[in-house]
Amino acid sequence: MTSNAHSSRSLRHHPGAAAVALAATTALLAGCSSSGDTSDPLAEGKADGNTVVVGSNNFAESILLADIYGEALKAKGIKVSYKPNIGSRETTYGLLKNGSITVLPEYNGSLLAYLDPKAEQKSLEAVNAAAKAKLDSKLTLLESSPAEDKDSVTVNQETAKKYNLTAQSTLADLKNVAPELVLGGSPEFQTRQQGMVGLEAVYGLKFKSFKALDAGGPLTQAALKKNTVQAADIFTTDPTITKEKFVVLQDPQNLFGFANVTPLVYKSGLPQEGVDALNAVSAKLDTKTLLDLDYQVQLQSKDPLDVARAWLKSAGLG
Repeated sequence: MTSNAHSSRSLRHHPGAAAVALAATTALLAGCSSSGDTSDPLAEGKADGNTVVVGSNNFAESILLADIYGEALKAKGIKVSYKPNIGSRETTYGLLKNGSITVLPEYNGSLLAYLDPKAEQKSLEAVNAAAKAKLDSKLTLLESSPAEDKDSVTVNQETAKKYNLTAQSTLADLKNVAPELVLGGSPEFQTRQQGMVGLEAVYGLKFKSFKALDAGGPLTQAALKKNTVQAADIFTTDPTITKEKFVVLQDPQNLFGFANVTPLVYKSGLPQEGVDALNAVSAKLDTKTLLDLDYQVQLQSKDPLDVARAWLKSAGLG
């Protein structure tokens, strides 16, 4: 997988464009997040040795995941402080290396693409091993969760009903019907391996046409809802999936790589009970769960801290 395989992920996991798209949301979330911290998140200085500092990037899902991690640590009696809403991976990685942050929610494949743009991503284990090998020696990845926030080919409700597609259907199930469908996505999606090129090479899919929109954003969502396109590149934890009853098609060949939610940790700052607590979170957090939690925060305007606490309690971790 080449570096452009993660170009659309950069909107969310290399936050920048995502910060603009979610500015209003994240401003609200920062105010009601568990941190309650209005200080500059980039301020230097390590926490005292008894405090674990949980950071988050400046998009809604990262803030929610940070609250989940922080509250899981608190449930084990660990003192926690927060640095929410920080910004890009370049910034958070530096803060982790110098110990200003102890824990950050990451996405394993996107992190590896940042550390080594030419790295191939053939399996979850290989991705994590390669990422760990490239990390600064003071850092490590803990266990990955099954939850992934990554590109997908998703169909609208009308198309799913017409062709009997369900959440268990795979991209291979589109082979015979793709010539009848218009596919939507970012302009790059039409020309890259982790897009139409790979969909044809790996799954034999030849679509009727392609409509250039945005990278899983409001243009793509609206076009899929209105049936202007019948299939589209939508991120797998986008709450629009739940709201509009879209159907995400499974990708058994891992064309779209790996984006498992994984704690990135400053090793000397997290005690073993903290490691165990975060690994327990990863064991319970899957894509369906994260999609539901994102829906509560982003579309129902619930406080991410409340959502995090309620889920941890229901999972026996709070």
